[in-house]
Order: sequence, then C-alpha cells, then structure tokens
Amino acid sequence: MFGELMGMMGKLKEAQKKVKATKEHLSTIEITERSDSSDISVTLTANREIREISIDEQLFYDKSKLETELKNTLNKALKKAGEIHDRELKAVAKENIPNIPGMDAFLK
Repeated sequence: MFGELMGMMGKLKEAQKKVKATKEHLSTIEITERSDSSDISVTLTANREIREISIDEQLFYDKSKLETELKNTLNKALKKAGEIHDRELKAVAKENIPNIPGMDAFLK
C-alpha cells in the first residue's frame, strides 16, 4: 500500500510539472478579438493576460460607446482564452493524474 501511495505521489509531481509547462505554453498563445464595429481590438494570451488594446480615436468622443464596446470585446476575448486555457489544462490533467476514485467527475 505504501508503495502504491509513493507511486501516486510521483505521478502527481510529474503531472504538476506538465501543468506548469502547459501554463507556460498558454502564455505564448494569443487571441485577438475585434469589436462589432472594428473600432476596438484586444489581444490577450490563453492565460488571460492582456497584451494589447487598440482603440479608434473616434470612440474617444463617445464615452458610453467606448465603454460598451471595450467591455464586450474584452468579454469575448476572455471567453475564448478561458475555453482554450481550460481545454488544455484538462487534457494534461486527465492524461497525467493517477486513477483516483472520483477524479473523473472533477475532470469533466
């Protein structure tokens, strides 16, 4: 039993390394989203770190439109980034975490 526990601990440590490597890789994946009017462009990583925001000068004169378009564009980009982030980490976890009862429900 002790040997099995030690084996699982080793597998968990290996899984932690792979998760860390995956997170580093996610920092290299960029998502660019544009507003419906194309007046705003947002680029962020799959780790949900904003890299760039570009705003057409015309929006500076319409505060309400600027706020609405920026919020909507950021939300679309964050949603896409979150989907990629979750999918990649789930795949690594499912592939590398030892068979622990109940863990399948967590990874779905």
